[in-house]
Amino acid sequence: MSLLVVGLSHRSAPVSVLERAALSADAQIKLLQDTVAAEPATEAAVLATCNRIELYADVDKFHAGVAELSTLLAQHSGVGLEELTPYLYVHYEDRAVHHLFSVACGLDSMVVGEGQILGQIKDSLAQAQELHTAGRLLNDLFQQALRVGKRAHSETGIDSAGQSLVTFGLEQLAAGCAVEAWAAGKKALVIGAGSMSSLAAATLARAGVAEVVVANRTVERAERLAEILTEADDNAVAARAVRMDAVSDELTRADVVVSCTGATGLVLTAEAVAEAVGGRTGQPVVADPAVTAVKATQAVQLPPTSVGTDENCPLDLAAVQPGFSLMGEAAVAGMDAATLEQHAAWAAGTAVDRRERRTPEADAELITALAATAATVGRIPERRKPEPPAERPAPFFFLLDLAMPRDIDAAVHRLAGVRLVDIESLAEASADAPMAADVDQVRRIVSDEVAAFGAAQRAAHITPTVVALRTMAADVVASEIARLDGRLPDLDERQRGEIRQAVHRVVDKLLHAPTVRVKQLAAEPGGAGYADALRTLFDLDPETVAAVSRAVDSTDKKDRPA
Repeated sequence: MSLLVVGLSHRSAPVSVLERAALSADAQIKLLQDTVAAEPATEAAVLATCNRIELYADVDKFHAGVAELSTLLAQHSGVGLEELTPYLYVHYEDRAVHHLFSVACGLDSMVVGEGQILGQIKDSLAQAQELHTAGRLLNDLFQQALRVGKRAHSETGIDSAGQSLVTFGLEQLAAGCAVEAWAAGKKALVIGAGSMSSLAAATLARAGVAEVVVANRTVERAERLAEILTEADDNAVAARAVRMDAVSDELTRADVVVSCTGATGLVLTAEAVAEAVGGRTGQPVVADPAVTAVKATQAVQLPPTSVGTDENCPLDLAAVQPGFSLMGEAAVAGMDAATLEQHAAWAAGTAVDRRERRTPEADAELITALAATAATVGRIPERRKPEPPAERPAPFFFLLDLAMPRDIDAAVHRLAGVRLVDIESLAEASADAPMAADVDQVRRIVSDEVAAFGAAQRAAHITPTVVALRTMAADVVASEIARLDGRLPDLDERQRGEIRQAVHRVVDKLLHAPTVRVKQLAAEPGGAGYADALRTLFDLDPETVAAVSRAVDSTDKKDRPA
């Protein structure tokens, strides 16, 4: 069996594809179950974070494994295989080990050196163990990856090369100011109570915000996080929990909003943010013409009878969810230019014809607005840089979206007085981040650990054969001693013991050098064939070797922490 990983990340795919391919918790479980049920794979684990989706498996055939894992990823992510394939990467055997160890050390993270990935790898392993999809190989691999990551952080200064995604995001919101100075006295709203949201809340507390409000669908989790923040020995902060239906009210009070939920749709629309800012200032929110046009079209409600029946709309209206804007960013995500123009024409007709004031200017304005909205998913270059200060006031409302798929409508960044940082803008900013000198040292650690892991796995591969050989030798000794007992019945017990020990010593000395040497040879690259040679030379029963392997695996699983 061999290790194979198939996946996509912020390095191989645009954010729009990662967003659409994001796996829910249920989808991850089903993916694991279907992978081990597939013919090429016997073990499986999924590493799914905000900027990567990777499927690890122990397979018996490389090409069949790649085809099966790619197909399963496409099926469970909801992105077609033909569309997904150009963004997938494949690593096999030592390259797969090297990849995971690099990921564990933060070398492959959007923010180099961030340590949060270790917790995500630990969760991935725990999930596979709970579902019984992780066997000996993946247990060894992921546990060693955790040790390698911890070693990199303890022996090098890789932490100085990067930070958590939360800290990096807050630095981008602060735009050159010290985060502590920027955050001092601000009121923060954190939407979600998972690991990333909890880290965000704790980071904001350390930065010196005056209050943290936690909103979550399960209010008990929000209350628990608020309690932890309030009772912290250091950097305690005033904190309280609210239900999700109170978010709109809390938006008018907050200065900073961090959102990271598992929702599959938008949690905060551009309209909700605009209303909150308007309620905060008492003045209408100013946006550029593109947002104004989009908002104008979004204000129009389709008659109930038209849903699912409008022939000119390129969208599948029958699949539209409640609260889904047919004119918004989610609607046009991923459209090509021709489909975008068709949608713009349909939207213009829907929005304007029924009011009997359609004009060519309205069509052009709407097409421009939709193009600008679609740009956030990467099909059309987006002018994401802020307008000159003379045209755009300094921001006073800050939003950090760490979810994948996104929680906050990307059109928010066009609202005057609002600054939005999301995964897409973080990816752009991290591309220019400086690399620390310690990165080279971490790379050397990874290379050394990959070699050691490979040697250990190859040595472990021959162990059942060596055990089977020694078992066969012990059986031969026992048989000969029994034959001797029958032929020399007059020997006393002391004499029998001396003979027994002498025979055992002879066999042990004869086997010692070959078995030690074969283990050393098997640990070297290309040493897998030594186990086959040993079985052939000593005519070992393959079933005996397999039985030893099963016994070893059973012992490992029993001793393995849950």
